[in-house]
Order: sequence, then C-alpha cells, then structure tokens
Amino acid sequence: MKKVIGIAFILIALITVQNAYAQKSLKIGVVDVEMIVKELPEAMEADKKLQEMAQSYKDSLISIEKIFAGKMEQYNKQKTMMTTEQQKKEEESLQQIQIEYQKYQQEKLGAQGELAQSREKLLSPIRVKVRTAIETIAKKENMNFVLDKASPMLLYSEDQSDITFSVMDLLKRGAGK
Repeated sequence: MKKVIGIAFILIALITVQNAYAQKSLKIGVVDVEMIVKELPEAMEADKKLQEMAQSYKDSLISIEKIFAGKMEQYNKQKTMMTTEQQKKEEESLQQIQIEYQKYQQEKLGAQGELAQSREKLLSPIRVKVRTAIETIAKKENMNFVLDKASPMLLYSEDQSDITFSVMDLLKRGAGK
C-alpha cells in the first residue's frame, strides 16, 4: 500500500512538473534497480558473502542456545539437591549466558552490528556504480526524471528541475507561511 501511495505521489508531482514543461516534452524513464543489482556479478558475490557471514553468526547463536538449554536442564534436575547459595550461583551463571547471547546478537546482527557494517561496505560501491550508469543513460537519452520501478524512489532528476533554492528563498522571506 505504501508503494502505491508513494508512486502515486511521485506521479502527481511529475504531472505538476510537466505543466511547467508545457513547451518542452517531458521524458520520464523507469528502471528496475533490484533486477539490475541481481544480475551484477559483484552484487551476487557480496550477497553470498553476507549470507555466509549471517549463517556463521546464527550458528554461533544456536551454539549458545544449546549451551544454555543444557545448563538449564542440568540446573532443573539438580535444583532440589542444591543449597540456596548454589542455586543463586547457578541462576547467575544462566543469566550471564543470556546476557552474552543478547550482546553477541546485537554486536553481530544488530542495526549497527558487524553484518550491517559489512553490508554497507560491500553494497556501497555497487550502488554508486548503478547510480552512475542510470545518470549516464538518463543524460544520453535526454530524460528529465528516472524512477525506480520497484519502489517509489526518484533516482535521477535533471538539475534544472531542482527548486530547492527557490523554496529556501521563499521560506527565508517568510512567504511560505
């Protein structure tokens, strides 16, 4: 639903811009970035590396889970024979395993974790390569705008369509209220 709304919003904006281009024909291109990236050998290699890395981290987490489950089972079997002090010590040990699990998960798989950093490092040059190719084709084909087919993203717009400074000027003068 968000895609449809986003695409509709972009199309409305482009129709509005087209009115400004009344004397000049407006050329809009569409590209499927996802399909392009899937076909790039370096993207496939990066994806393979990332999947291997993620699997390695997940395997480590499964190992920690097994250790925890084993210790928990052992604790539950021996709990009635333990002193209160021994129970407390064992519970702290189990809690420490849970803390280590969460810490490892965050360090490796979290939003700022090693996997996310590796993804950015591997995919950033690919994004630049694709964006440069899109801009090159758009300029060669005299396109005013290029949209991503799979998402509501504007991938390219010609410089003369950028009204950022006009909007900023209007707002600074207080006329945008």
